Amino acid sequence: MESGRQDLYRYVVEEFAEDYREGELERREFLRRMVLLGGGVGGARALLASLGIAGVSTAELAQAQEGAAQATPPQGQPLVDPNDPAIEAGMIEYQARGFTHVAYLAKPKGVTAAPGILVIHENRGLQPHIQDVARRLAKAGYIALAPDLVSKIGGTARTTDTAQISSFLAQTPGDEHVANLLEALKVLKATPGVQADRLGAVGFCFGGGLTWRLATEAPELKAAAPFYGPAPDLAKVPNIKAAVLGIYGGNDARINAGIPALEEALKKANVRYQIKIYEGANHAFHNDTGANYKKDAAEDAWRMTLEWFKTHL
Repeated sequence: MESGRQDLYRYVVEEFAEDYREGELERREFLRRMVLLGGGVGGARALLASLGIAGVSTAELAQAQEGAAQATPPQGQPLVDPNDPAIEAGMIEYQARGFTHVAYLAKPKGVTAAPGILVIHENRGLQPHIQDVARRLAKAGYIALAPDLVSKIGGTARTTDTAQISSFLAQTPGDEHVANLLEALKVLKATPGVQADRLGAVGFCFGGGLTWRLATEAPELKAAAPFYGPAPDLAKVPNIKAAVLGIYGGNDARINAGIPALEEALKKANVRYQIKIYEGANHAFHNDTGANYKKDAAEDAWRMTLEWFKTHL
């Protein structure tokens, strides 16, 4: 596997392993996901070995491969109703890089000029929670676009198995994701009402990592807020022109291990940044539809994010 996609691929593998170890994934579902990510039973065995997980037979992997997907937990209620009269929100389509992209666009009703913010989803695709985040930004006065990075295979809405979505996202080279995000940024800039010189990005988990990456490739970004995302290529940190607010959970040891080297690179490159770590919070603590949701940390992190965008956009 080329190094250009290895880090994001490994990120998803390790996230599933962490969920399994913490009891959030049943064993059979975890093994099924390893088979999906490994491209078969043989690949799954190699992944398990790399994770230090022993005692899994070929027969057990083959059985897991035939298992049904683990049901997704019920979604919570959105904080901003899709029909809120203060906003306009819905799916859009656009053509780029040889295929049809879908995205969720939310904007304040009646506003003729506003900054634009790209919203980058987790490794489960463009889920209702991410659409809700876009609407929250619209309520705050921004025009928000959440691109679906699963568009190349028909989009998130066409598949109910989030593990298949995660596998596609993990197996897609990181540079390809960034290329698709750059196209989404063009669409956002061209959206009526968007102030093209006032662009930002926010992303979560997998999308947090892509927010860091996008900041190294999109000098037009003025502000970015990656939530608990893996660090970008440190050699590209000097390319960042945006003011970056990095949000992390204190209990998220896997991701937080990369913070010291990232901070050193940010300081050396004179990038405007702030790192906020919420003690007692786990990975994905902002997602109010997930098991790790921590209300006080999530609300404060969102307050900080809106203040960051207000200051730098």
